[in-house]
Amino acid sequence: MTFDQMLERVRYEGAYPTRERAEEVVRAVLAALGRQLVGDERVELTARMPVEAALAFTSEIPCPDSERLTGWGFVKELAARTGGTAATTRWDAGAVLTTVAQLAGPELLTRVLAQLPSGYALLFGRAELTQAA
Repeated sequence: MTFDQMLERVRYEGAYPTRERAEEVVRAVLAALGRQLVGDERVELTARMPVEAALAFTSEIPCPDSERLTGWGFVKELAARTGGTAATTRWDAGAVLTTVAQLAGPELLTRVLAQLPSGYALLFGRAELTQAA
């Protein structure tokens, strides 16, 4: 997938009026995700992205494990950084991360979700499954 194709997919999924708005959202969400992922999953996901997306994703230094955000925390922090509401930011994150999920493929996405705290699966378009106590 090229960066232009990625932007068009996000523009369609997010119902954004312009390509420029879709690009703003892609860059913001990928940078925020880049702060949350480390290790092999970060490297593999970067390799599957178009170059421009990979640069946005790797533009931020990952947080230490103690500062990792839940899915809801991710949305709230992203909203604070971008000036959006929680609802619109949730929409933005979903539009971008469902496209990232397609780039990652099921096996890598499963590993990415295993690394992240709870609450990210729905952002990537997957059901959040929890084990019974």
